[in-house]
Amino acid sequence: MSVAGTPYDRGCAYGAAVPDRIARSAEIYGRALDGLGADADFRRRLIADFAERIRAFGAHYLDEIRGIAEGSGTSFEDVVMINARTEVVAQARRLTAAPPAADDAPSEPEDGCTGAIILPGRSRTGRLIHGQNWDWRSECAETGVVLRVERNDGPDLLTFVEAGGLARSGLNEAGIAITANYLECERDFRTAGVPLSLIRRKVLEQSHFAEAIRAVATTPKSCSNNIMISTAQGFAVDFECAPDEAFAVLPENEIIVHANHWISPIARTKLRDTGIANMPDSLYRDWRVKRLLEEAGPQIGIDDMKRAFFDDFGTPYAVCRPPRPNQAGNLSATVAMVVMDPAAGVMEVAPLPALQQGFTRYTLTGDPVAAAA
Repeated sequence: MSVAGTPYDRGCAYGAAVPDRIARSAEIYGRALDGLGADADFRRRLIADFAERIRAFGAHYLDEIRGIAEGSGTSFEDVVMINARTEVVAQARRLTAAPPAADDAPSEPEDGCTGAIILPGRSRTGRLIHGQNWDWRSECAETGVVLRVERNDGPDLLTFVEAGGLARSGLNEAGIAITANYLECERDFRTAGVPLSLIRRKVLEQSHFAEAIRAVATTPKSCSNNIMISTAQGFAVDFECAPDEAFAVLPENEIIVHANHWISPIARTKLRDTGIANMPDSLYRDWRVKRLLEEAGPQIGIDDMKRAFFDDFGTPYAVCRPPRPNQAGNLSATVAMVVMDPAAGVMEVAPLPALQQGFTRYTLTGDPVAAAA
């Protein structure tokens, strides 16, 4: 799906193209708020607060959200909720004092994910490769879309995102790419910050990699998140972000791999990793992907990255996980595998890859086509 024009016009076109999927996104997260006992008045006040934070970060983002709502027939509040779903659901849980699903179970974790970047020195084509398995609610396979945004005020961009959202994983015309993974620490949700989806979108709007770094490293957040950014010029950095601080993890042997635990030595001396209870498999997912990439040899191709992401060691708690109930009672899975060649402006996406291995190839300039598994 391609959109162009002013932010509002782009939003209207986006909403009109996939109204059913946007409604499904709103239903998924609205149901989560219902389960926390958040009544209509509580939700209105909470979402209005996040809308104001988005406006302060960039008024054009709110214009685009209004357009999405108008084009899809979904309420403005619901589209804000989709774009701030991590923060809205967590705040609702905290403010309503809702208990976890069971007395001995942690609250539902955010997106799991395993990400990797191969720098040009190790790439078989001489071009950087950037990819991720996105682990989350399996029902979100019904809401995933690939959005191409043609901009007159910066580089065009391509993003795989939940319908109604402004960005998730993606790349842009300047060769900048981004993926992100769940992290957790004791500082989370103590202060208010910019919703993570808006930070990802801002990265994809940048023409210069230095400005992408600034957007990740300096924007205040409500919660932790691991954000991996790369440039087709041949560099990448992983930022382990606490709400008020970012810790850079640089490539080793021309590779970066990250799952869902803190690995920066500095971060580990300053923070307490509270996510291992939710994601104990993170420790070996990270190790498995690194090992499989290294075993591919001195030159690594896109097919090698896919092979590493298809790994089923420890299934169903694997790099590529089939649908299974999680501790909060929802069905969790690897919702999508995304592999990008930023220099070529190419993104390949496989939905529910543990169940099928077919990819669709999307580009900044052409129509989507089937790609090899």
